[in-house]
Amino acid sequence: MTVRLTLISPAANEALREVRFDDDGPLDAAGIACAEAVASAVGPSPRAYSSPSPRCRRTAEALGLPSEPVDALAGCAMGRWRGQTLAAVAAAEEAAVSAWLSDPAAAPHGGESLRDLRVRVGGWIDELREGSGRVTAVVEPDVIRAATVHALAAPDSMAWRLDVRPLTAVHLSGRAGRWNLRTGEPLGPRQR
Repeated sequence: MTVRLTLISPAANEALREVRFDDDGPLDAAGIACAEAVASAVGPSPRAYSSPSPRCRRTAEALGLPSEPVDALAGCAMGRWRGQTLAAVAAAEEAAVSAWLSDPAAAPHGGESLRDLRVRVGGWIDELREGSGRVTAVVEPDVIRAATVHALAAPDSMAWRLDVRPLTAVHLSGRAGRWNLRTGEPLGPRQR
């Protein structure tokens, strides 16, 4: 049986709206309302997971998915940049931000590199066994980028070219070594 993995990006919160490196801030009332409004578009899943962040866990709850937080699906560890806006970091550390954006192995913030994130997330995906059936995970946008790059065996730098909007779904089907991709499905009420 083919694995059918649906990766759902969380609803927006203050950090996302401010283009700030996530600091495990909660999902605010507006984000909860948006997630609840599209919950009918998310079918039940026998196996549901989430990034351990409060934003992803709360989005999964609002979508009606009883999910298990998985450390391997955590967003990229951003070290000393955590909680800061990209604009503030770029103003203070222009060369470091440039290195981070151009070299997937760079981690000038003292956290995790883009490559390390892809390897971690890819390892989790590859552990999904044939016969796993349908799996749903509410995960941070950078986790969706890493999973997509891994599944397509694309260069790590391609992650920067993937735009992941809030409350959208990316579908991977197949198994380790061979995945198919269906991208960018916005969540919304099911059409009858």
